[in-house]
Amino acid sequence: MALTTFLFDLDGTLIDSIELILRSYRHTLRTHRGEEPADDVWMEGLGTPLWVQFRRFTEDPAEIEAMVATYRAYNLAHHDEMVRPYEGVVEAVRALKRGGRRLGLVTSKMRSGAMRGLVRASLEDAFDVVVGADDVTHPKPDPEPVRLALERLGAPASGAVFIGDSRHDLVCGRAAGVKTAAALWGPFDRAHLADLEPDYWLETPRDLSLLTADD
Repeated sequence: MALTTFLFDLDGTLIDSIELILRSYRHTLRTHRGEEPADDVWMEGLGTPLWVQFRRFTEDPAEIEAMVATYRAYNLAHHDEMVRPYEGVVEAVRALKRGGRRLGLVTSKMRSGAMRGLVRASLEDAFDVVVGADDVTHPKPDPEPVRLALERLGAPASGAVFIGDSRHDLVCGRAAGVKTAAALWGPFDRAHLADLEPDYWLETPRDLSLLTADD
């Protein structure tokens, strides 16, 4: 079946925000714990909501809330100077839009933060639906975010693909019954994702056009 619906992750897929994310994480742990754990600890959970990430360090809800607030304050203060779309992403997304595809954003960011990222990439008008962490009860890697996006689009899973850079994206998409595509221009390489067997490997954003090659 031809792909008619394209769902995208945000960080590490559409926008290059990885250095900002890591700096925000380091700042938060220095502030609250006086330590700076290895970046690999944070990267392992990349693609899940902040409250899930900080649960690695504490089970105290008040401390988690304080860490999230510290992280967001730092992140927002440095967002626009450090975030940019990956080369070729804007053109590839616009081409899908012109081709009549339905587009959705599925992110573990809060909706307000996601919109700021889209504005930075000049893609704020490209997506028919945006599903953020505040729209769901069970975030990625649970299938709920992708299923909600499809529901809001009125689109069947059989004609949809979820494009993401992390393991959480691929697990979420597979569980929701859509095709999955690994975005290899993000922070994770093929070896990191290979065991999840995505339906498509995308080396660059230009490869998105290959998913419409049957037109």
